[in-house]
Amino acid sequence: MKSSPKIYLAPFQGITGAVYHEIFARHFTGIDKFFTPFFTGVSRQKALKANITELVNTNSNAIPVVPQILSKDDREIIEFATHCTKKGFRGINWNLGCPFPRVASKQRGSGLLAHPRLVEQILGNVMPAISLKFSVKCRLGYHHPEEILKLVPVFNHYNISELIIHARTGKQLYKGDALTDDFERALNISTIPVVYNGDIFSVHDFLNASHRYPKINTWMIGRGILVDPLLPAHIKGIPICSEKKLPVRKFIDDLYFAYRKKMNDRLQAISIMKELWEYMAFSFENPHQVFKLVKRTKSFDDYEDAVSKIFHDFEWLGSESRQFSSGSI
Repeated sequence: MKSSPKIYLAPFQGITGAVYHEIFARHFTGIDKFFTPFFTGVSRQKALKANITELVNTNSNAIPVVPQILSKDDREIIEFATHCTKKGFRGINWNLGCPFPRVASKQRGSGLLAHPRLVEQILGNVMPAISLKFSVKCRLGYHHPEEILKLVPVFNHYNISELIIHARTGKQLYKGDALTDDFERALNISTIPVVYNGDIFSVHDFLNASHRYPKINTWMIGRGILVDPLLPAHIKGIPICSEKKLPVRKFIDDLYFAYRKKMNDRLQAISIMKELWEYMAFSFENPHQVFKLVKRTKSFDDYEDAVSKIFHDFEWLGSESRQFSSGSI
């Protein structure tokens, strides 16, 4: 019989930073590890100073946090690892999964997956030079899912701590179906712990994936948790308040005011909340109407009125309504 599953919150650029982690941990349970949105350009002194400030704030959370770096520069990765070690982190994560063309076209993120020799060269320089755990988050490839079959032996050789695989190619972005057969082929040749990532939006999705991959007991979930922050607790069978709107409303309000404080009451705080609401709206009835109410707000008063109306007028359905899918956004 499997032990209780481990659940990691996937990094989402612009949404799941230190503020989100802190407020999430205050209101919900079920997450075993946070991953930061990727840091990049840390070899530049100005960027490094800003990043390290964020890392200090991030590491104050009770739930373990793994800083993530997006880079193809081995010296930059080593420098980042050195700073993270000094700040008390036990591991870092290398982003080989970002699918966006502006990143991938520069042979970074998932764009590196088409170049296994370069990946091997970078690992060959990085691994002997660092003392903390080094995990990799990747896709099945950039152009083709078969690319992973050349990469897994490289990851095996360098004995990375965890291999987190999003079961799509970079070219797919977040569209189409997860490539479950190709993921299974990669899983079968890996000698290191593998974490599954991709299209877990409900308990039903989790149970199907868990049945298909009995060797997997660690799961990274991103969009599913943005839609329904109660999903990790549901998956683990953790008791939840019967009136599910209450903890969600408190979470949303605390997050909003935390961003207002961080942004010195600039309207950018609303922009960040709108990004989250684009997903969370799918946990309410009439999700498109819900998001429309938030999207059109242009002031703090407008936003607060819209949120009050949503929680008063619309039923919370949560992830089990299964309104969200890969093609929803």
